[in-house]
Amino acid sequence: VQLQASGGGLVRAGDSLRLSCTASGRAFASYRAGWFRQTPVKERDFVASITRSGSTSYADSVKGRFTVSRDNAKNTVYLQMNSLKPEDTAVYYCAARTIATPQYGYWGQGTLVTVSS
Repeated sequence: VQLQASGGGLVRAGDSLRLSCTASGRAFASYRAGWFRQTPVKERDFVASITRSGSTSYADSVKGRFTVSRDNAKNTVYLQMNSLKPEDTAVYYCAARTIATPQYGYWGQGTLVTVSS
């Protein structure tokens, strides 16, 4: 599976942004997908994930503001980010893993989100 993330950009605090992650490969619908983010001073942190059946999980810092979804027909996972804050500034990565593996083994290239105050 190859992943391509897109949708990052420069926005103001309070704005919204939607990230997309498009995957190649026929079996992507069976993968769990996740979003992570990283800044120069922090390790890569979990943001959100979605199972193949659509169950979602979020980091506490984004609950109520971010929504992860997927369109299996398009092999795409989305991260809708609302009420953005300057502390959301980071490079966002999408990732995928199979049910059999606990670690995310497939990663996209990252897309930069910058939120100005």
